[in-house]
Amino acid sequence: MNAHAKQSSFDKNATILTQHLMRDVKEIFSTMVGLDDLLHLPIQIDPITHFSDCVSALVGMAGSFNGLVCLHMPSELAAMATSNMLGMTVREVNEDVHDAMGEIANMIAGSFKQHLSTSGLDVRLSTPSVVTGKEYIVTPHNNPNQIAVRFATDYDWFMVAVAFESD
Repeated sequence: MNAHAKQSSFDKNATILTQHLMRDVKEIFSTMVGLDDLLHLPIQIDPITHFSDCVSALVGMAGSFNGLVCLHMPSELAAMATSNMLGMTVREVNEDVHDAMGEIANMIAGSFKQHLSTSGLDVRLSTPSVVTGKEYIVTPHNNPNQIAVRFATDYDWFMVAVAFESD
């Protein structure tokens, strides 16, 4: 298969996976976080490396599809989302926020895995990891392909990205 045909195949699959990812994220945030009517925004930043005062929850995928599902959310929005999930006031990033963001990322990764599994791929998920800080970089190795969706809420924006190994 020539490089153009491979890129065309990737673009088609990436478009389908992006549509699934957008629908799944909207459903998870509606049911688990109480954030409805998420507005899909164009990606304007590097979906892998540019984070400032955020909480990032990461779930690895391994098997016939290797990659990383990443949820990146500003700290204040992460605290608000945690408050909504737990039904209690959370004002700062703490263990509850880490647990909630890890659980959301795990649900997103599980939904993404389901789409891959129905295509015949065997995929296993890792336990979620959570990173927070004023400024940090998340860099998957081997220059991966990626799909990313960015959403606006009434309060701020957040992003979900999937980085995966290319053939």
